[in-house]
Amino acid sequence: MGYLIGVTALWAFSFSLIGVYLAGQVDSYFAVLMRVGLAALVFLPFLRPRLLAGRQRLALMGLGAVQLGVMYIFFYQSFLLLSVPEVLLFTIFTPLYVTLLDDALFGRFTPFYLLTAALAVLGAAVIRYDGVDSGFWLGFLVVQGANLCFALGQVGYRRFSVTLPAELPRHSVFAWFYLGALVVALPAFALLGNTAALPATPVHWGVLAWLGLVASGLGYFFWNLGATRVDAGALAIMNNALIPAGLLVNLVIWNRDADLLRLGLGGAIIVGSLVLNEWWLRRRTPAAA
Repeated sequence: MGYLIGVTALWAFSFSLIGVYLAGQVDSYFAVLMRVGLAALVFLPFLRPRLLAGRQRLALMGLGAVQLGVMYIFFYQSFLLLSVPEVLLFTIFTPLYVTLLDDALFGRFTPFYLLTAALAVLGAAVIRYDGVDSGFWLGFLVVQGANLCFALGQVGYRRFSVTLPAELPRHSVFAWFYLGALVVALPAFALLGNTAALPATPVHWGVLAWLGLVASGLGYFFWNLGATRVDAGALAIMNNALIPAGLLVNLVIWNRDADLLRLGLGGAIIVGSLVLNEWWLRRRTPAAA
């Protein structure tokens, strides 16, 4: 859980950095390419190809391609179809996908996880719901594509990690994850990118460096590592904990407007769902033993 909380705090800054310094100024496909490429550079020095078989390498690359590459393509396209509040609102369904996919891949069904995930969705909705306009269904589906990719990547890595030896150092093979994302990001920029909107200031490059080396490079490694060390219910809830964290950072540092009452109420619901999930998990463990 410590990994997930730490990455949540780290990513909470990323949304404001993108919104303030990159959105509308730097081509989104180039930004994705830079983030993925720099993240790969972080782990390439540690890569030990012989530690994974050929199929395992392809599986890890596939997870990176889905969780980062395809997810980002869906996510950035959604901003062409929806307002920012609508995009944020529709991302709150990710916990439900996490619980359903985790049960499917591990061959079980846990109704309680759906309950705690639904509470996390409710908490995020309290924070972010600002109403929606008509004619938003295509945008809604595009965002759900991003949500599904992110959820599938997390759950897929949980399932993939089970097949690896416990003593295998995960950082020595994780570069394959980013190389898989790069396979998607590179042709996406070549086909859809706007070369007239490349970074033009030191601030642009500095923000991209931070997002690539730290937020993406370290962030996704520790997030996926944390995903293997908690139950599906906690992982699902933490997917929505980023919303109050991101709003709080934006309010404190950039002084943007935020409804403190809704922020506090929604955050309390999300924390409550996490506490409820932990209570249920501890109560179930002795019985299972």
